[in-house]
Amino acid sequence: MGQSKVIGAIVLGWLMVSPATAAVYETLILKDGQRITGEVVAEKQNALYVDLGYDLLRIPRDQIVRRAKLDEVSRAPSTATGVEADPSGFFSSGVLRPSPVKELVAKFGEAVVSIETPSGKGSGFVINKDGFAITNAHVIQGETRISAILYQNVPGGLTRRRVEDVEIMAINPFFDLALIKLPLPSDLKPNHVVLGNEEDVNTGDAVFAVGNPLGLERSVTQGIVSSRSRNLQGQLYLQTDTAINPGNSGGPLFNQRGEVIGVTSRGARADMADNLGFAIPVGYVKDFLRHREAFSFDKTNPNSGYRYLDPPRRLRAGPPKGLISLGASHSAGTSSSGATNDSAVGPRKSR
Repeated sequence: MGQSKVIGAIVLGWLMVSPATAAVYETLILKDGQRITGEVVAEKQNALYVDLGYDLLRIPRDQIVRRAKLDEVSRAPSTATGVEADPSGFFSSGVLRPSPVKELVAKFGEAVVSIETPSGKGSGFVINKDGFAITNAHVIQGETRISAILYQNVPGGLTRRRVEDVEIMAINPFFDLALIKLPLPSDLKPNHVVLGNEEDVNTGDAVFAVGNPLGLERSVTQGIVSSRSRNLQGQLYLQTDTAINPGNSGGPLFNQRGEVIGVTSRGARADMADNLGFAIPVGYVKDFLRHREAFSFDKTNPNSGYRYLDPPRRLRAGPPKGLISLGASHSAGTSSSGATNDSAVGPRKSR
């Protein structure tokens, strides 16, 4: 038997499926938004081989964003663009098609809002049709009066709509994330963003930010991902050379498909470095949203992680009943007059 016949027999034997074995079809979602459905007949280190029924297709692993069983994909609510609702139904994620930055800003720019408080300004972005939005915790922390400005596309330009009495729904100061709700009028229906996949972020990827640096509303800056995992004080950040300045805080960092891959959070001072900015990865954002009940904000609740009740005061001088004296000449937190020293008891409030 010739060499070509041997190779042909091997390939044929590889593709043959036993009649007793039912084929399992999968859908592979690629980086460019395309979907390929077929039977994965072989998995190699760098590629998957998919039987399309009439041809064998080799797909590089680094081009695959997600793979799922065909029935799982059919059950998930989706659109032709590859956007799917999270199982919680609270936000959307998916893989979009690459587009020029100009088109992406026109499409998702409405979802970026300006956050205003008595002490300053920041940015944020709407995540669903009900008016819930993400921003940085440090933008709204300690504030009771919060307003938001939305920008709506109208013929000939943009219109500015101000929304008062924005409500804090959840806050996580450790990850510097906050969930707020905009009380939207019935005639105001802003667009919302699509959250990307944290695993689909690589050093060198093109990104852009939309925000309000120094109060300059709807500024767009562009750059690349300088590092996908920069450790700052025990938390991972996306490092980018996209210009990030005060006022950008809480705004979205988009990839070249218009998916939000991070929340712009901090940048280096102008007198220290240029084009050194950092964004909170979208994976942290998704976890925060899925477990938002654990971070529910209530200024009267001591378990909110934001504000604590005053500690109880002692009724009389001396150590609390039941404690064993260690020989100290006086009780900690008690003066000679019997008054309680608040500094020894601890801080009255923590924010």
